[in-house]
Amino acid sequence: MTPKERLKRILAHQIADRLPWDYWADPTVTDRLVSHFGFSDTEQLLRYFDVDFRYLAGPSYAGQKLKKYDDGSVADLWGVRRKTITVEQGTFRWSYQHVVESPLASATSVQEIEQYPNWPKADWWDYSTLVHDCAKYREHVIVNAGDRLDRTAQLKPLFYLRGMEQSYIDLVQNPKIAEAIIAHIREYFLDYNRRVFESAQGKLDIFMMGDDFGTQTGLMFDITTWRRFFKPGFKAYIELAHQFGLKVMHHTCGAVRELIPEFIDCGLDILQSIQPQAKGMDLAELKKEFGHDLCFHGGIDIQHTVPHGTPDEIRQEVKQRCEIGKENGGYIICTAHNIPPDTPTQNILALFTAYQEFGKY
Repeated sequence: MTPKERLKRILAHQIADRLPWDYWADPTVTDRLVSHFGFSDTEQLLRYFDVDFRYLAGPSYAGQKLKKYDDGSVADLWGVRRKTITVEQGTFRWSYQHVVESPLASATSVQEIEQYPNWPKADWWDYSTLVHDCAKYREHVIVNAGDRLDRTAQLKPLFYLRGMEQSYIDLVQNPKIAEAIIAHIREYFLDYNRRVFESAQGKLDIFMMGDDFGTQTGLMFDITTWRRFFKPGFKAYIELAHQFGLKVMHHTCGAVRELIPEFIDCGLDILQSIQPQAKGMDLAELKKEFGHDLCFHGGIDIQHTVPHGTPDEIRQEVKQRCEIGKENGGYIICTAHNIPPDTPTQNILALFTAYQEFGKY
């Protein structure tokens, strides 16, 4: 089977030749693996691991000159300033983008939100390369995921623009301000994504959103708050993608079991990341309760097993997930999030060897 054929059967809750599997890893891990094998690029690595999916960021940031500051920080398309922070742990070294300024943190009225001069516009980007980019991966499942800092969302941009603490205060005490910011975020992404989908000319398979709604033990706020502020946009994003024949995958970390009926009501096709150590996110239970309406992606623990376990522990976890996931389809095996930078190479090799061993029907 081709990856596209395989995914089509799994999403229809049917069996295929094997489970589809995906590759999520920190960029430093990918660079290390490419070097380890002596490959020339990431594509060779993905083909070696027989990965079914290919991710396209789309036209994000194309042709834009982002404002740089003397302290080394850079303003993104929302006007949020970030600075690259480097972390070293033994022989491992990686970096992340730390928010140093949330530009709407001090706003006290809806009028200030409306007058903010840095709301992004969808017509900033060059969409003309999308069809060519899709053509590189004709036999693979093509996922439109956006740039990691510009992935379709609502809550995360709110946090970046307003600051996390102030955003929580707004959801309770200043709902009109929160609604005004979220409305601008939603309007931008709907316009931007429509242009992406139109420009891809039917070559995309999956549209991926990403917004973390859960902590290790429960939701980041009560379900009534989610329904009021985030459900309308969540549903609108999905409906737009469905108009173009795309399946929709949503990434959220944490314990979000309580939200799954809401996701299903909005028409979501695939839930990612199935964080196994989060409360209530056991794959077997989720498939039993929701598997007839939803497909799942993820499930391999990156909090302990993959970075800190032994190759045999990884093998046993993959075996267990495959045994659960293969029943009645509806499961894509992958790590729950990016493979962390401090993961030993032997553990990653054990992971993909186990996919090959236990993923076949």
